[in-house]
Amino acid sequence: MRRWSTSSMIAVALAAAALTAVISVSMIRSAGQASPPTARTADGKPNFSGIWQANHDAHWDLQAHEARPGAVTQSGVYPYAYSQVPAAPVLALGAAGGVPGSLGVVEGDGQIPYTPEAAAIKKENAEHWIDRDPELKCYLPGIPRAMYMPYPFQIVQSTNKVNIAYAFTSTARTIHLDKVDGPPDDTYMGHSVGRWEGDTLVVDVTNFNDKTWFDRAGNFHSEALHLVERFTPITPDVIRYDVTIEDPKVFTRPWRISMPLYRRMEPNMQLLEYRCTEFVEEFMYGHVRKEQLVKRWEGETMIVEITRKVPPGDRFYEWFRR
Repeated sequence: MRRWSTSSMIAVALAAAALTAVISVSMIRSAGQASPPTARTADGKPNFSGIWQANHDAHWDLQAHEARPGAVTQSGVYPYAYSQVPAAPVLALGAAGGVPGSLGVVEGDGQIPYTPEAAAIKKENAEHWIDRDPELKCYLPGIPRAMYMPYPFQIVQSTNKVNIAYAFTSTARTIHLDKVDGPPDDTYMGHSVGRWEGDTLVVDVTNFNDKTWFDRAGNFHSEALHLVERFTPITPDVIRYDVTIEDPKVFTRPWRISMPLYRRMEPNMQLLEYRCTEFVEEFMYGHVRKEQLVKRWEGETMIVEITRKVPPGDRFYEWFRR
């Protein structure tokens, strides 16, 4: 019995040594292999042309957050945050209406440096997500939000322009690599002026209005928003997207977010329109119809009754301003 045990131990030791040798050789070979070269344009710059998409949950909340049962919740049996349950507007969605947890994309300490007054507005925004989030109204998403929404976007690059077309609400923006005049007024998508620093495309974005958010958590900015984006190739199919965010009316200091963007690799991939404007017509204007259309939904286990209301006075116009 002892001889069998000793033989078994020797066999295991030899197998482990052989496996270690194989792994070591593999690591040495990998270390000696360079990453595949980045595709280049005719003028030698990294070629970012293609269809890309972020692959994380920053569109829910830029900051690290735990999973929760819905974007809109209410108190459950106990008055604690962990016992919150989905509120009526999202209850029927079940698990599809839940919010997945995320490690966040805010660099440094992971905190967004709001002023005390702005922090109160952010909290209020989150509590009134359905009424206030511009995404739900199919408004133009703004920058940087358009870059990490759960929809693809397409980059078309030339020597003096970089055009980015987004699936969401079929919007687009142009990054100018040459000298151009700024827009006559502030815009949802801002005014983008780029330059190359080595292999990194650096984009200065200004001329924003205050009508877009950063995510579904109520993080917001003012018309003083100023961004510096950095697009750096990691591999031919991965871009490091880094943004420095500055807004002295809302934040106490500049702060950064960073994330990878991935090339969509499907053989016949193409950018499809998601023109959501007509999809939100009832959501946006149903409460001012003479006769309400969407009143009731009945499933096998649930009945949802909907009562629309028109905010009084100037609050009606505030709905559209936000």
